[in-house]
Amino acid sequence: MDKLSLRRRYVLGAYALCALAVVALAGCGGGGGDATTNSVVTSGNAAPTISGTPPTSVTAGQAYSFTPTASGPSGATLTFSIQNMPSWAKFSGSTGALTGKPGSSNVGTFSNIVISVSDGTQSAALSPFSIKVASSGSTSPPTISGTPPTTVTAGQAYSFTPTASGPSGTTLTFSIKNMPAWAAFNSSTGALTGTPSSAYVGTFSDIVISVSDGSQSASLAAFNIQVASSAPVTGSVTLSWTVPTTNTDGTPLTDLSGFTINYGTSAGAMTETVTISSATATGYTLSGLASGVWYFEVFASASDGTESAASNVVSTTIG
Repeated sequence: MDKLSLRRRYVLGAYALCALAVVALAGCGGGGGDATTNSVVTSGNAAPTISGTPPTSVTAGQAYSFTPTASGPSGATLTFSIQNMPSWAKFSGSTGALTGKPGSSNVGTFSNIVISVSDGTQSAALSPFSIKVASSGSTSPPTISGTPPTTVTAGQAYSFTPTASGPSGTTLTFSIKNMPAWAAFNSSTGALTGTPSSAYVGTFSDIVISVSDGSQSASLAAFNIQVASSAPVTGSVTLSWTVPTTNTDGTPLTDLSGFTINYGTSAGAMTETVTISSATATGYTLSGLASGVWYFEVFASASDGTESAASNVVSTTIG
C-alpha cells in the first residue's frame, strides 16, 4: 500500500497528557513622618505638599508648638498661611510653625484651624483641626498620635494602630468615623485592619480615629486610604506526553518529525498553536497565561505532513 496515497493516523503511544499549573502573582504599602522645615526646594513641577499631625490639646499655662512638613517645586519659595488661628497663638509665614501659650482665659476649644502652603502658583492644606485648651487645674485630656498608611494594594493587608495615653487610672476607648467597608476596628487598641479586594479599588476619605477617657477625647487628623489595583495574575502550564512509536496499523513509526499543541480558553475553540520541531520532545511549558480555565491537546506530525488524531483534552485553572 502506498502510504502517500492515504492519510495515516498514529497511535500517540498509550500516552497520557498531564498539566501542571504554576501561578505567578505580583503584588505593594507606604508610610511617612514629620519634620520642621523652612523654605523647601525639591525637583519637579508638582503642586506643593504639606503633612503632619497637630497636637489637639494643651493645658493653660503650657506651651503649644506644631510645625508641618512641606515640599514644593524646584526653585520655588514656599510661604505658609493659617485660617482661624487661636487668639493666644502666633504663626510663622516662612515655616508654618504655630506656637503659643494659652492662659486660663483661653480655656475652651478653638476649631477649624487650617494651615496651608503655597509656592506662589499652587497651594495645599492640612485637614482642619481643633485645639482644646484645658484648665490648668483639671485633668489633662488623653493624647493620640501616629501616621496612618494612606495606600494599600487590593489583596494585601492594611494595618494601623495609633499611640495613645491618658490620665493615670483612666481606661481609654477608641472610636472611628467613616471606616472603610473592607476594614475592621478594635475599640480597645484603636487598630484599623483589613484586606480590601479588587471590588474596593478607590479612595476612602475623611477617616477619623479618636480616643476618649470617658470625659475628654482627642482625635487624629482626618486621613484617606487609597486602594490600588493589584497586578494581574499570570501563570504557566507544563504539558507532558509519551512519544508514539507505531502507526495505527501496528507498523513501526519511523518518520516522526514533531508535535503541535493547540490550546485556548474554550474546549471547543483551542485557537492558539505551538509547533515543536523535535521528534524526541516529551513535554513543553506554556507561559504568560492569563487567569481563567485553559484547555490543551497535542498532535504528532510525520515528515510527509500527515498527523495523528488529537490527544485527550486536558485543562487547568490559572489564578
